[in-house]
This record gives sequence, C-alpha cells and structure tokens, in this order.
Amino acid sequence: MIAWKNARPDTEICIDVTGSRSIITRQGAGIVDRTLAERGTIWLSPAGVQEDLINISDLLPGIMHIYLRPDRFSPAALGIDLDQSVGASLRYRHSFKDPLLAEIAYAISSELQYETAAGGLLADTLATSLAARLVQAHLGVSLSQAAVRPDGRHAVDRRRLARVLDYIEAHLEGDLTLDRLASIACLSQFHFARAFKAAIGQSPHRYVSGRRLEHARALLAAGDRPLVDIALALKFSCQANFTRAFRQATGQTPGQYRRNFSV
Repeated sequence: MIAWKNARPDTEICIDVTGSRSIITRQGAGIVDRTLAERGTIWLSPAGVQEDLINISDLLPGIMHIYLRPDRFSPAALGIDLDQSVGASLRYRHSFKDPLLAEIAYAISSELQYETAAGGLLADTLATSLAARLVQAHLGVSLSQAAVRPDGRHAVDRRRLARVLDYIEAHLEGDLTLDRLASIACLSQFHFARAFKAAIGQSPHRYVSGRRLEHARALLAAGDRPLVDIALALKFSCQANFTRAFRQATGQTPGQYRRNFSV
C-alpha cells in the first residue's frame, strides 16, 4: 500500500504496458476505484488532486508513469488559449481504456528499450500528443479541426519550412527540441508536428533520426573519430544503441562501414 500526503504538481498518467493482472485499488477525490490491471489499462491523476492511497495486490512489472507539466497544456504547446488550470480541470476518475493513449505509451516504452538518435524529440512530440488527447477526450476541446484550417493558419509555408530544415542541419550534433523547432516555424508544438509531417512525409523525430544517421555516414567516411564520440555527438545514449540503429539502416556496423573507406 502506498499513501500520499501532498498533491502532485503534474498530471500523471499511468498505463499498464504488459498486462500484470494485479488488482489495483485507488482512493482519491472521493472516488474508490478497484481494477484488474490489463494491458492498456489507464489511470489518470490530474495535477493538484490529492490521491489518498493505492493498494497493489501483486507485482507490477510493466506500469509506465508519465508526468505532464502544466506547460504541456499551454498555448505554445497546443495552439489554443486554455485556462491555466486546465490540468486541474481534468477529473480524477476510475481506470479506463483509450487506444490512442495506450499506443503513445507503447511507443515511449519502445524508445526506452531501443533508444534512437532523436528520442528526446520523440518524447516531446508524444507528450504534446498526450496533452492534446486529454484535452480533446476529457474536456471536449477540439484541436484536430484547428490543425487543418483552410486559411492555412496552422500550415508551414516553404520559407518557414526551409528555416526549420536549415536549423536541423546546423544542429545535428546539438539538442533539437520540439519547442525550438515549432518556434522557428511560428507554430504551436501540436500544430508544428502535424504540419511538418504533412510537408515532409515524416514526423520530426523520424526525419531527425534519418538525418543524424546520414551525418554518421559522413563522419565515418571522413576520418577516424572514435565511434563512441560519434554515438554521443548524435545523441545516442551509448555506442551499442548507435551500432544497432546504424546496422538496421545500412546492413553494416559503423566499423564495417568505415573500413570500406580505408586505403
């Protein structure tokens, strides 16, 4: 049994990503919820809500806890002017199923196990999608219609897209965040992610991952820079993850690829 004395500052989403079959009893905001945990079961604890206790009958090997800061619900993130207390407007409720929220959690879980070169950018994008889904499904506010306005307000024109692509190329070995890319395009994070995919045919995360792997090819062909340095410069957490991703993309390990250019 776990008990809390203080309310959380962030909105917490708990999702069973494996199917534990444990019986979870939660109590808070005057609600008592008793659930048999299955894969895709979701528990929501809004910011500012006091949760009294959680009782867990068996081990939980695959529960993902995702915490959304209040700024994930801001106009800069979602593109609409919501009340600053929107996170607290979400209600503490019984466990539920939401296939879209579950798929987002599975994607985050996969990234944690098999890290890519743009994992931070993926997490940013998925966090924005989570906040948008909560706003749409639980507060009845539609963002999807605004994302495809006929006046082009939430599209990205060639000039702004070129600025974004140039920035990405100049910072392949630096930190690339969804917030920064969206600000260059003068769009909210939610609308930028959609507009970028519509314009390029790939999500920001996949595009950056691909460009970093292309950059890796150039670095490998150009000299003898240590493989671990290349891996870390391109934002892989370790050389092993870099090797796995590079081999998956090219059919060769980085070392094998470099030897092709040896005299």
